[in-house]
Amino acid sequence: MSRSYVLHVPSSYSGSSAVPLIVDFHAISGTGTRERAASPYPAVTDPEGVIMAFPNGVAGPSGTAWNVGPCCVSGVDDVAFARALVAQVKSIACIDPSRVYAVGVSMGGGMDYYLACHAADVFAGVAPASFDLAQENAVDCQPARPITVISFRGSADALVPYAGGSSSVVPNMPMTFLGAQGTFQKWAQLDGCTGAPSAEDANGCSTYSSCTGGVQVTLCTKQGGGQDQGNATIAWPVLKQHPL
Repeated sequence: MSRSYVLHVPSSYSGSSAVPLIVDFHAISGTGTRERAASPYPAVTDPEGVIMAFPNGVAGPSGTAWNVGPCCVSGVDDVAFARALVAQVKSIACIDPSRVYAVGVSMGGGMDYYLACHAADVFAGVAPASFDLAQENAVDCQPARPITVISFRGSADALVPYAGGSSSVVPNMPMTFLGAQGTFQKWAQLDGCTGAPSAEDANGCSTYSSCTGGVQVTLCTKQGGGQDQGNATIAWPVLKQHPL
């Protein structure tokens, strides 16, 4: 199968030193080009010379999407695609292999979680927005190593309910969301976090900071928020502090 992505190389990239790579996954029915235009990350990471890649999903019942098991396109190995994409970008640019990250919104956030479960040997951290871990995926989510996760959720999300529950947005591909807090707790468990999370700060972010391997698990809740892109000014400082 032929797959594609949009490569974003900022003018500050010189090729003289290794830089991070961020792979940004679009929402359902989206494209890499549209995600590049909407993503909050370039404005924050361009000054540091960070290279970004915006992959294109494969068409499913509800438009271009990612295969995260129970949903939302079948017969596609998007984990293999993500690994191949990273390998190709490494072959043409000066990338620090210990600083490869995945971000994304909605269904793209679902792909972030799936990669955290199945490709933590490649991705050092993930920052999903407007999605949760699916109950169907939590069963076999066994990261190869502890991985930093910072999630962004809106309390009034009508598409992916904050409290979780069943979803049938894609016909004949039902899935059950753990909910924002359920996903937060599950990742704390997977990463061997101890103690209680911090109280929410001014940005609605709560963090488990005592986790195996020095990683952290954070949930940022926007009261009254819906399907929103993550906050790159919060996510990037966290991600870049946690290499492989």
